[in-house]
Amino acid sequence: MKEIKKIATGSPWEDIVGYSRAIKIGNTIEISGTTAPGKDEYEQTIEIIKIAEKALNDLGADLSNVIRTRIYCTDISKWENIGKAHGAYFGAIKPATAMVEVSKLISPEILVEIEFSAIV
Repeated sequence: MKEIKKIATGSPWEDIVGYSRAIKIGNTIEISGTTAPGKDEYEQTIEIIKIAEKALNDLGADLSNVIRTRIYCTDISKWENIGKAHGAYFGAIKPATAMVEVSKLISPEILVEIEFSAIV
């Protein structure tokens, strides 16, 4: 059986919902839907990527190992701000991605949530 490593970040939702921020099984890393504070979509996206980067680092990987992102936002008309922030980190890496609008996320101030998949 492959070794399983789990990362927690201390988010209150991790214990309430019962999930890990990130899990590594073999050479595969999955990072749960991640949110972050910020005044707008751009700032939130930047902070989310920084949280994911730390989880990847803790599991022996980095952003260059990301093969897919899934972006959920509450206002798709703000896609350029989200895309600009995503591109600042992934412009050269170019993982597969999707960006979809959802009616709301876990809290009204949360405008963006991103999931990440990586292979090391």
